[in-house]
Amino acid sequence: MAPIAAPTTLTGRLGQLGPGLIISAAIVGSGELIVVPKLGAAAGFSLLWFLVLGCVLKVFVQIELARHAIAHQETTLTSLAALPGPRWRVSWVVWAWMLMYCGTVLQVGGIIGGITLICGMLGLNGPPWVWLVLTTGSGMALLVSGRYGPVERYSTLMVAIFTVSTLVAVCVLQWTAYRVTGAQWLEGLWPTRPDNFTIAFAAFGVTGVGASELIYYPYWCLEKGYGRNVGPPGPASTTTAVERANWTMRARGWLGVMRLDAFVSMVIYTLATVGFYVLGAAVLHQTAPNATDAELLPALADMYRHSLGEGSTLLFLAGALAVLYSTFFVATASNARLLIDAAGLLGVPGVAPSGSTEQRRRAIRNACLFLPLASAAAYVVFPQPVTLVLIGAVGQGLMLPLLAGAAVYFRHRRLPPDLAPSAAWTAALWVSALLISVVGAYQLSTMVLR
Repeated sequence: MAPIAAPTTLTGRLGQLGPGLIISAAIVGSGELIVVPKLGAAAGFSLLWFLVLGCVLKVFVQIELARHAIAHQETTLTSLAALPGPRWRVSWVVWAWMLMYCGTVLQVGGIIGGITLICGMLGLNGPPWVWLVLTTGSGMALLVSGRYGPVERYSTLMVAIFTVSTLVAVCVLQWTAYRVTGAQWLEGLWPTRPDNFTIAFAAFGVTGVGASELIYYPYWCLEKGYGRNVGPPGPASTTTAVERANWTMRARGWLGVMRLDAFVSMVIYTLATVGFYVLGAAVLHQTAPNATDAELLPALADMYRHSLGEGSTLLFLAGALAVLYSTFFVATASNARLLIDAAGLLGVPGVAPSGSTEQRRRAIRNACLFLPLASAAAYVVFPQPVTLVLIGAVGQGLMLPLLAGAAVYFRHRRLPPDLAPSAAWTAALWVSALLISVVGAYQLSTMVLR
């Protein structure tokens, strides 16, 4: 595909927003469905500000990592592998990411377990192991075959309806015994220190754009989005000044579209996150503040019943099933690609960067078989879906400061001057990185001192 000039008017830019990214922003995941209401149940309204802050801060890191990827036509893991510091084959940051990656495998295991529990709540016949096998096997088959378009479109529609229904449920709460008062909104937006920081930190790390999405987003930009539209800059030794100026103008135009896309998406997923949190704070905080793994999903269904009435239980279960299955599917597809890229950086035979396209495709297919089995096995060994999701969420949160630091390093040490952002943007990136690092350091200190 030849490079495309970026639209210059606001109307043109709105028309070029990445449809996949906008839709994905409206789609909630396991973080919004499970971790956020659980936090609301435990803390009430007091940490609404913390979730909103997390959604806003991460968008600056997201855009800067994508800017670097477009400037160098380089994937996130390749960039992280070249960071300074201790290394063995790759940078220590990649090794830290691999620890987080293990947590995401456990998190997907929790998602598979949640799907299994929901099938039972829907009254479907058969023991739990049948739904575990069907969930894992169908995901593997769809990923390997690549024929999942209808399932993807159906899941997207269902989750979009579910997200809108959640926001409607928040509004309808005003006519129930769980109505949200102005004082509660003020309490939620006034910064306070959480009592149970681990759950708050898990929500901070996984809602909106989590660490996994921050790493994978530049892949999307390079292969299907803005990077492909911009095109490669060309080797410095043979590129003329005019060609470089044209590439820079094209890159800046598409970076502007990407920035608008990311911020529109941020507004959408922040609204969804707030909706799930308010329902948890208003309803679960009174009815099930300490729900266990086995009790949480029934409590969430009951949360909808209190707002939307008896018939909403089926809506919740169908929506939750679509949320978790689509998250399982997308996470596995992304994780398979990242696993093979990491193996290539480590020099694993058959998946090295110099390997053929067919070798790489075969390796990714094999990863799509291995990862769901590993996640399902994690749930079989430890059948606590909420805890597994929390483990993955905490791992993602601990990775955020490293990604934020990498974004700052790329901005000042590797970004070409002709693509450098404004001073105001650079300051915002620094503030974002510092606040993310403070949150991560605080969580790490609580884990060490506990």
